[in-house]
Amino acid sequence: MLARQRWLICSLLFAATTINYVDRQVLSLLKPLLEKTFDWTEKDYSYLVIAFQACYMLGFLSFGKLVDRIGTRLGYAVCMVVWSVASIGHALVGGTVSFAAVRGLLGFGESGNFPSALKAISEWFPARERTLAVGIVTAGTSIGAIMAPATVPWLAVTWGWKATFIITGLSGFVWLAVWLCLYRIPEEKASLSPEELRYIRQDTKPDAMPVFAGRWIDLLRMKVTWAFAIGKFMTDPIWFFILFWLPSYFSDRYHLNLQHLGLPLMAVYLSTSVGSVGGGWLSSFLVHKGWSVAHARRAVMLLTALLVVPLAFSAQVGAMWLMIGLLSLAAAAHQGWSANIYSLPADHFPKEIIASVQGIGGMAGSIGGMLFPLGVGVLLDHYRHLHRIEEGYDILFVVCGGAYLTAWCIIQVLTRDPPRGRVLPEPGKGQSPPSPYVGAI
Repeated sequence: MLARQRWLICSLLFAATTINYVDRQVLSLLKPLLEKTFDWTEKDYSYLVIAFQACYMLGFLSFGKLVDRIGTRLGYAVCMVVWSVASIGHALVGGTVSFAAVRGLLGFGESGNFPSALKAISEWFPARERTLAVGIVTAGTSIGAIMAPATVPWLAVTWGWKATFIITGLSGFVWLAVWLCLYRIPEEKASLSPEELRYIRQDTKPDAMPVFAGRWIDLLRMKVTWAFAIGKFMTDPIWFFILFWLPSYFSDRYHLNLQHLGLPLMAVYLSTSVGSVGGGWLSSFLVHKGWSVAHARRAVMLLTALLVVPLAFSAQVGAMWLMIGLLSLAAAAHQGWSANIYSLPADHFPKEIIASVQGIGGMAGSIGGMLFPLGVGVLLDHYRHLHRIEEGYDILFVVCGGAYLTAWCIIQVLTRDPPRGRVLPEPGKGQSPPSPYVGAI
């Protein structure tokens, strides 16, 4: 019987991602309360989101490089400490500017989650299981988004908003202790059986690319890097919009207060766990059935892109639970999309540089996530002044409905040609031997 320690590692990555999303959701859930406390407008709130996204963007490049340099174990630990301290720091500030500062620090620390987690998956899983593992890990975003509305309003009502930030922030330090005790790369894990190690390393090629010392300009010469980055740029902002503005949307359109937001939000975010695991499973299933990895990824990404399109017709939807159904479908599709797009770097690059590639894509997603909220804030303030706030949301949902299909088309253009055997040169050593991993532009 093949031991499965890799799934224990996967569960740790899932737990970290869950904590990550609980911590970032606290502010959006407390928005109706805090905007009265601090007299925030929609534009003020959008600035807090932008502060998070700007530092999230910078952190992706920093942590991507750091994780590749010092390793997954220590790199993940550093980002967990930073974002947990920042989460607790929300309870210690008392104004919009100071809120923006700790929000930025939270974004900087949380940016290290996916480069670290996806590098760990590349270290512990063969290609045939990689998308399923990514799907399980990204399901942590769904569970975190479910746990937040289930617990944060109760904590805020019972203990106050400051205690809510402190309690959620402390959970990261509990995870950190377990992580440092358990995580090693497979070759350094004494309890790992030789059979499982061979299974994990079944895709290793003897002529694979050597360790890349790392220049981003070289990575930017790769079509796959651009495909990943553009896909993230166009679709990450949609997820952040759902994450940061959905509580406000239900409050504005259906007049739900803090104590009644939990059930609709939990319904939407529960669907995302199905999308995460389902999208990852479907891709892995198609590979097991003989599809190429590339065709399996493309098919599942097209399917998920099409499932978001109905959101564009939200203006014709009046009933709250029907709208919740559309949002649930779109949110689930986003997570299925993410499980597959996150696998692109691992499918085309060796594990030594995956965190750097993930960092570039994460930065692109954060740039989109920084620009989009600014437009959201201006648009919603405009329609709020006209007392037609629902029309503002309808326009935003049209944008959301078309973003994934457009991104899918661009990705197909950039990845339609198979790799041509060229590789990134190792700095100072000229051209490396031919590699099956990447093709240059």
